[in-house]
Amino acid sequence: MRYTFKAKNTTVTDALKEKITSKIDKLERLFPENTEIVVTLSVVKLSQKIEVTVYLPKRVLRAEVTSEDMYSAIDIVVDKLEKQMLKYKNRLRDKSRRDSSFEEEFNAISLSEEAEEEDNIIINKTKRFEIKPMDVEEAILEMELISHNFFVFKNTSTNLLNVVYKRKDGSYGLIDPEY
Repeated sequence: MRYTFKAKNTTVTDALKEKITSKIDKLERLFPENTEIVVTLSVVKLSQKIEVTVYLPKRVLRAEVTSEDMYSAIDIVVDKLEKQMLKYKNRLRDKSRRDSSFEEEFNAISLSEEAEEEDNIIINKTKRFEIKPMDVEEAILEMELISHNFFVFKNTSTNLLNVVYKRKDGSYGLIDPEY
């Protein structure tokens, strides 16, 4: 695996590099050869944050953890990556059985015995609601009124389904699909 380390408001010590690489190397059985991994460490006041981005042949996995202790954050982020990779492999395996277009992607990633465990997705609740035509500003207002992080609406200017969402920094985002 190829590692790239980046730092914001901190320095990446050799001890941190060693800890991160040794933890992620334990997941080597899950990743294809020569996988590129970008690790970004940052410090803001008392919060220590680690972001790990794994570039797979056709996908990108990303995990982020903020903690008071960088070493505990490393353990948590590696656990998250392992769960994401196992879930991805299981879904890809299922898709490749149904659709031959996924076989190439599935074959690019070697599947270990541990990844053979089933990962069932359970939907606990289904909501149905009327989608009203409105502009983006009105959708943001509606989202704020119901105290949600996102809102689905029919955009009056494009006549397509759009999603507005609240970003972590407090700003808003718009998902406008391309058909």
